[in-house]
Amino acid sequence: MLLAFDTATPQVTVALHDGDDVVAEVVSDRTMKHGEQLAPLIADVLAEAGIVRQDLTAIAVGAGPGPFTGLRVGLVTARTLGFALEIPVYAACTLDVLAVEAVASGIGAPFFVATDARRKEVYLASYDPDGVRLEGPVVARPAEVATSGPVVGEGALLYPDAFPTPLGPVRPSAGWLARAVAEEQVELMDPEPLYLRRPDAVEQAAQKKVQKKVSQ
Repeated sequence: MLLAFDTATPQVTVALHDGDDVVAEVVSDRTMKHGEQLAPLIADVLAEAGIVRQDLTAIAVGAGPGPFTGLRVGLVTARTLGFALEIPVYAACTLDVLAVEAVASGIGAPFFVATDARRKEVYLASYDPDGVRLEGPVVARPAEVATSGPVVGEGALLYPDAFPTPLGPVRPSAGWLARAVAEEQVELMDPEPLYLRRPDAVEQAAQKKVQKKVSQ
């Protein structure tokens, strides 16, 4: 049994894959509560499938790019479970997983994936019709990477002026993460976060130090 979860967006998504297909999947009903919701959602999918943690054989986790806090919750949980259960942990780029789902839906043309990076920016990568990543991911203002081509992901809905051809899916699915990892449709990476900029907490701490020096 492969346990998969992604915390790179405001919602937490968790799924189980039995080697043939997804057998259980849940999505958080609240946003921005990664630390509070991930463990209960994992318990929910295990209960739905009628198994316990010791039945797991591997873990898949979304590596982002995404906000620091959400990614940290997911990746730390994945590494901790992997260590405790002595099973492998695989990470995948969240944008790549969205691309796999888009290809399965029959997109049939080169496309982009854009997700919300906050601060009026997006995380963006480009893909060929088969879902192979060509460039990115990068973090940029929508106007700087605007395109009339198909754009998958929440970024297209948030910034329609820059991305006038939105297509689904909007947010990553743990079910598709599980399928992508189980079938090796994405690059399998070590469970380390794809940060495209420094964490907010680090930046704020640095700013406070500078302000303190100036005031002295």
